[in-house]
Amino acid sequence: MQLPQPLVRAQFIRRLNRFAILVRLEDGRTSLAHLPNSGRLHEVLRVDNLFWLVERPLPHRRTRYDAVLSQDGDTLVCVDARLPPKLLWEGIERGKVRAFGKVLAAENEIRLHHHRLDLQLLDPSGVRWLVETKSVTLVVNEVALFPDAPTQRGQAHLRLLTELQRQGVKTAVVFVVQREDAQSFAPHEQADPAFANALREAAKAGVRVLAYRCRVSFTEIAVCAPIPVRWTSSLAF
Repeated sequence: MQLPQPLVRAQFIRRLNRFAILVRLEDGRTSLAHLPNSGRLHEVLRVDNLFWLVERPLPHRRTRYDAVLSQDGDTLVCVDARLPPKLLWEGIERGKVRAFGKVLAAENEIRLHHHRLDLQLLDPSGVRWLVETKSVTLVVNEVALFPDAPTQRGQAHLRLLTELQRQGVKTAVVFVVQREDAQSFAPHEQADPAFANALREAAKAGVRVLAYRCRVSFTEIAVCAPIPVRWTSSLAF
């Protein structure tokens, strides 16, 4: 997926609310930027840490920019949590995601039981997969972790997938790690033990639990490889 251009470099000052940050541009001016990610993002929301923004000068907006990239040490991190469904579909089209076999078509934003799932995938025989994706930005000791804060919405998605799987529907949850340095994925027990338990229950019911890392540059982000799912909570931080 091509990232919007040109990107504007800035330094993080502080978070104003769930979806807005204050940044300092290279000319010294301060500006508001939309942060399309409700996670805690402690790994990148550090004073003076670098961000890369795209300008969105629309009259109805309070923020002039959208945050696109940041960095955690030397690693580029895509902070746009809206991208995983598109990244997963591109990965399927490019042959980087093979877990669903041959996929003929995809439908976005499937509404079920007062919830919304990201994708419905159809195979040549007419079998459908219902898939929820999650954006992952936190990596500790090469282990990608989700969530970074309690998520009632995430728990509800897992319960819905589990129910559907038990009814005979093929289901999956896919964790898209929007950085390159993850070697495995694990549920973040310390941040949300209820989510971790719900993920284990979903897996036991037959829900596919998949994780992929992305290649990230200043011009593009793309799924590049699957990574294994670890279920142990004994991670050495």
